[in-house]
Amino acid sequence: MSLLMPETGLVFWMLLAFGIVFFILAKFGWPIITGMVEKRSVFINDSVKAAEEANKQLENIKIETAAILANAQQEQMKILNEASELRNQIIQEAKENAIVESQKIIENAKRQIQLEKEKSLEAMKNQIAELSLDIVEKVLRADLQKDKSQSEMIEKLLNEITLN
Repeated sequence: MSLLMPETGLVFWMLLAFGIVFFILAKFGWPIITGMVEKRSVFINDSVKAAEEANKQLENIKIETAAILANAQQEQMKILNEASELRNQIIQEAKENAIVESQKIIENAKRQIQLEKEKSLEAMKNQIAELSLDIVEKVLRADLQKDKSQSEMIEKLLNEITLN
């Protein structure tokens, strides 16, 4: 026979061996292989479902995070506004207190100046009075040596007193 055409006995035994191997694989091998493929398919499907669930949860977390960030920004703005208002209030109170305190200091200084002025005027009056008395005393000692000058001086003083 030729090389390309096998003999019928060889074909028979090859088909018989193939049938036995096919039967053994069909009975024992393919159920195990298909079971493994089924398990792998179920595992992949479960993994896909878990991944989809994880994506949904991640999306929910992103939404919640955005809401929390928005709330945090609102709270931050609220706190900053309150702090700014408090700062302005403290500054205003400090200005008012400074104005009141400066007015008190000015009033105290004016009182002190007035008191010092009055004391100075009193001291000047006392000095002027002392000087006047000393001058009068010296003038009177010199002038009042004579009786006529004494009487003229008394009359002059009486006239001045009555005019005032």
